[in-house]
Amino acid sequence: MIDRSALYHIHGEYKFTPKPVDITIGANSRLYKPNSAGTVFSDTGSVKITNYEFGAYAGLEKKIMDERLKLNLTTRVDKNQNFDFVVSPAASLVYNFNKNNILRLSFSSAIRNPTLADQYLYYNVGRAILIGNVNGFDSLVTVESIGDYYSVALPQRSSLVYFDIPPVRPEKVKSFEVGYRTTLFNNLFFDGSYYYSYYKDFLGYKLGGDVSFDPGNPNNISAITFYRVAANSNEVVITQGASVGLTYYFQKFFAFTGNYSWNELKKKSAEDPIIPAFNTPKNKFNIGFSGREINTYFGLFSRIFKNTSPIPINNIGFSINYKWVEGFMYEGSPQFTGKVPTYDQLDAQISKFVPKIHTTFKLGASNMLNNKMFQVYGGPRIGRMVYFSVLLELDRNK
Repeated sequence: MIDRSALYHIHGEYKFTPKPVDITIGANSRLYKPNSAGTVFSDTGSVKITNYEFGAYAGLEKKIMDERLKLNLTTRVDKNQNFDFVVSPAASLVYNFNKNNILRLSFSSAIRNPTLADQYLYYNVGRAILIGNVNGFDSLVTVESIGDYYSVALPQRSSLVYFDIPPVRPEKVKSFEVGYRTTLFNNLFFDGSYYYSYYKDFLGYKLGGDVSFDPGNPNNISAITFYRVAANSNEVVITQGASVGLTYYFQKFFAFTGNYSWNELKKKSAEDPIIPAFNTPKNKFNIGFSGREINTYFGLFSRIFKNTSPIPINNIGFSINYKWVEGFMYEGSPQFTGKVPTYDQLDAQISKFVPKIHTTFKLGASNMLNNKMFQVYGGPRIGRMVYFSVLLELDRNK
């Protein structure tokens, strides 16, 4: 594989506050210059691929009702070399009942341009050719009808089902979200949210075969090349999800934390052959216990042995976190599509800050129980990782 690709990016933003609103304007542009010599993209021989995109945005923010209600309106315009202009408006409302209770409501719209792989990929993985789709495909045969063709004693050409795939288009989404944050009993912090999104032209893949026939026998297939082609969904695709986070602080230094999230994708039509590649677990949660800037004494030995002094514990921090992720279907290339099993892991770290040298020493382990798992189907199993870091902060004590 050869990769001499380059990316050029520029982004500018300016904020100003003329009364009675705050205004933000900005713009960005990117130039992609993939160079794989035909090993990844369709840039074989003298073919050179370039792709540019740019966008601009503007936003207004206004606080009213004694600054308890904040309103925000934004809009963005995007253009890619291969696609038309797309406008994406958004609006949000944040209401502070008081300092401990905040309500969030928002509507947003956005676009996702097809990636370079969606447009220009050409990668032979053996079982199929993964291919971009900037120009469209026609006369592919469904995988199901090819299977039916070979399942009968005297296969007939007429049993094959042909279909076309139009060129990929930008994916468009409209999303509604509501969230609430509050503080209970002075020590317990709660943050919850729910979102509902519906997609038009959801980007994914479609599978099909390019079939050739024996000139001497028009019903006999002589060769088949399978393709996984970047494509858009024919129907609306809906995603929704919710999350809840809790943090309980106690004894000045310590905190218990927990969060849970639920995410779901639904295709409006089960007949749509799109492979959505959502690749997101439906349920997952974290539970943690942590302490920061601990300055106290350990007095157990001094209570047992009268001639000993309590042991000082200064500038210590630690965290322990348990994560659980429900198994999910990972959809990628044909040989990298399958079930990622449910997995969990335990992470921990401890740190010590030394004021005299303005330095924090940290020792930790990710997946410390070495529960080997994979997070991407076809990817390597991930085991324990132990790390040690030294952080020097010259101005920490200022």
